[in-house]
Amino acid sequence: MDHKVLHNGIKMPREGFGVFQVRDKDECKQSVLTAIRAGYRLIDTAASYTNEDAVGEAVREAIAEGICTRDELFITSKMWVQDMANYDMAKAAIDDSLKKTGLEYLDLYLLHQAMGDYFSAWRAMEDAYKEGKLKAIGVSNFYPNILTNFCETVEIKPMVNQVELHPFFAQPEALETMKYYGVQPEAWAPLGGGRYAPFENETLKAIAEAHGKSIGQVMLRWNVQRGVVIIPKSTHENRIRENLDIWDFELTADDMEKISSLDMGYVGTAVKHFDPDFVRMCVTRKIHD
Repeated sequence: MDHKVLHNGIKMPREGFGVFQVRDKDECKQSVLTAIRAGYRLIDTAASYTNEDAVGEAVREAIAEGICTRDELFITSKMWVQDMANYDMAKAAIDDSLKKTGLEYLDLYLLHQAMGDYFSAWRAMEDAYKEGKLKAIGVSNFYPNILTNFCETVEIKPMVNQVELHPFFAQPEALETMKYYGVQPEAWAPLGGGRYAPFENETLKAIAEAHGKSIGQVMLRWNVQRGVVIIPKSTHENRIRENLDIWDFELTADDMEKISSLDMGYVGTAVKHFDPDFVRMCVTRKIHD
């Protein structure tokens, strides 16, 4: 596995490990340790996941064991909506993520949603980036129209946009917009997030059998070949290792086209970001005491 080079020159692993909804701290820590031991070097968390501390513990333990150095790891976290009320709150949120992880810097820090006063929050992130607290900064769930306005307005363009990307929600227009602005796409829920019954899909079954791989491995490889960084999640060691074993085969152009044909468009998205009820839920969701 190699790296993607972000537009500021920072190298980002092409595959990482996500910890969304791994709320039990011990389980989270052990899953991250398992992932690092298996060879993952990108770990993705967020303030709203309430497990930044467990990720930090796993990172320090992995370093202490001599599995890797801090420089070899790429740790990502995200700012939640309620911390985007103004510049000062956003600045405090960055420091809070650093404190919880116990790290001197984060390799990537993202605005989790395009909600609240995210322009003020971004200015706080730009300053933290200039200070070296954040090695790269980016956004998450910024759809093409929002990303376009954002990139045309801010001083420092985001290096990454983490969005839902899988065969049933392929978002080709979003990828084109990101390419235009030099923003690296990163996929959350690259395996579909437990929806769409991908493991029963005949198209995916046939392609997986042809390559001697699992359906999950084929789905991950499809995104990788589109230039997307992926962060699959699992708490099971065999699946954690299986998800990383995608670098010894390549899908054909015909495979890629067949998989892309599964795209359901906006109907296939797991989270309806355009839904007013969803926005209200995010804005009122408390993650801090």
